[in-house]
Amino acid sequence: MRHTPRSRSTVLVGILLLSSLISGCLGKKSDSKNFVYCSEGSPTAFNPQITTDGTSNNAAAHTIYEKLVDFKYGTTEVVPALAQSFSVSDDRLTYTFILRKNVSFHSFGDFKPSRPFNADDVLFSINRMRQKDHPYHKVGGGSYEYFNGMEMGSIIKNVVKDNNYQVSIILNRPEAPFLANLAMSFMSILSKEYADFLAAKGEKEKIDHYPVGTGPFMFKKYVKDSLIRYKRNKKYWGEAPKVDNLIFAITPDPSVRFQKLKAGECHLIIEPSPADIAAIEKEDNLKLLSGSGLNVGYLAMNTQRKPFDDVRVRKAINLALNRDSYIEAIYLGQAIKAKNPLPPTIWSYNDKVSDYEHNLEKAKALLKEAGLSQGFETEIWTLPVTRPYNPNGKKMGEMMQADLAKVGIKAKLISYDWPTYLKKARQGEHQLIQLGWTGDNGDPDNFLNVLLGCGGVEAGSNVARWCHDEFEKLISKAKLVTDKEKRAPLYRRAQEIFKEQAPWVTLAHSKVFRAMSKNVKGYIIDPLGGDIFKRIELK
Repeated sequence: MRHTPRSRSTVLVGILLLSSLISGCLGKKSDSKNFVYCSEGSPTAFNPQITTDGTSNNAAAHTIYEKLVDFKYGTTEVVPALAQSFSVSDDRLTYTFILRKNVSFHSFGDFKPSRPFNADDVLFSINRMRQKDHPYHKVGGGSYEYFNGMEMGSIIKNVVKDNNYQVSIILNRPEAPFLANLAMSFMSILSKEYADFLAAKGEKEKIDHYPVGTGPFMFKKYVKDSLIRYKRNKKYWGEAPKVDNLIFAITPDPSVRFQKLKAGECHLIIEPSPADIAAIEKEDNLKLLSGSGLNVGYLAMNTQRKPFDDVRVRKAINLALNRDSYIEAIYLGQAIKAKNPLPPTIWSYNDKVSDYEHNLEKAKALLKEAGLSQGFETEIWTLPVTRPYNPNGKKMGEMMQADLAKVGIKAKLISYDWPTYLKKARQGEHQLIQLGWTGDNGDPDNFLNVLLGCGGVEAGSNVARWCHDEFEKLISKAKLVTDKEKRAPLYRRAQEIFKEQAPWVTLAHSKVFRAMSKNVKGYIIDPLGGDIFKRIELK
């Protein structure tokens, strides 16, 4: 359904209804046991295997589920999680994991687990994504964008149950970022017993929307576009959460999030508007955290659709857009202009790449050379949610529209609700689309391969739908090498090809902000962009 703006009265009524719902959820319990997080959008699903967006990650991957390995809180260091230890063979083809014992899965509705987590759950979770004949592979459409975009199907040769508490993953070839990839959300472990329970009832599709995991919080309720409610997992194997109830109050408008934070209706808000940063800092009862974002915002051009299959047109659009004005007007200086698809904080960043200048005459000349001297008509899809890499998609779209008009390109602005936006983008229905990325594991492969590799075209993560032979050879070779000093030159050359071919307009690398009540303790800004609540408390 087409995304349309709501009236002010509708928004106010929605806020009142949401406040009532939250109050009903909290009941009369001590405020220190109930934590309300003002999130920015609705999740596309509650299963990290089939989602790629940060909104869904926060709703499921960082609350309900866990992986064999994880990133140490607040860092990109890989540490054991559901696996208590792991080892890698000398040939780097076999990864062996010793699993934790006595880890309980959640209960949900009529489902009560009869056994703890074991190797069967690991095999079920990985094989669902990699085996087309798996009984759950096609449930929900059979689209595993991350798994396929990162070529995990061709990398993994087999997953072997050595015994109930030992699993070996055997690879077809060495893969330098493999352990970090296992720590990413899409490698979350689901319950095979719960899957069998749903299959017996003929309700397989519920596995992606009524989640059962081993994480610190248990899913209780989702009211679409309004709230998500979780309860503390009392049987959690690790350090127990310090709050009893976690509530996501879904609030798309960043200014409304700020007002609700001031009014005490939520304890922490995601992505405050850059325009509100100064006001937040002046509030005695609030605090603001910031950090360098491992992110990039971009405008992708669908290179499989005319005229964007012509590199001259793509370069013309890069020259036509005044990105400096976007940094000033939309990010209010809280970002730097991007010239590469990698943020400058990632190793192998190529600072020697020459960026496109803002030059209307050169843009017009390229369009004329491409046979488009009169310009053309197109569509820009504008981001419908607030993300660190683009805090105001609609306003940016309007500025882009005005810039393109100066070189004869008439752009119509279109948007959808967030789940629809992502679904249509994966299917390649767009022409120009605003998107962005926050790194998942600190490795260049997570940007260059997932977002721009040939495997990402079919998987849907490469929305430019750009597949370039030399670029592909470079990033594929880099994955086989473990030595960073040898990998880095390959990635630096890949960035040069990217810039020459211009499948995106690189927009910005932004700072990340979180605003919260001063009594919130234990929260750390995640360098990988997630909001993690298992150590949070109210004092």
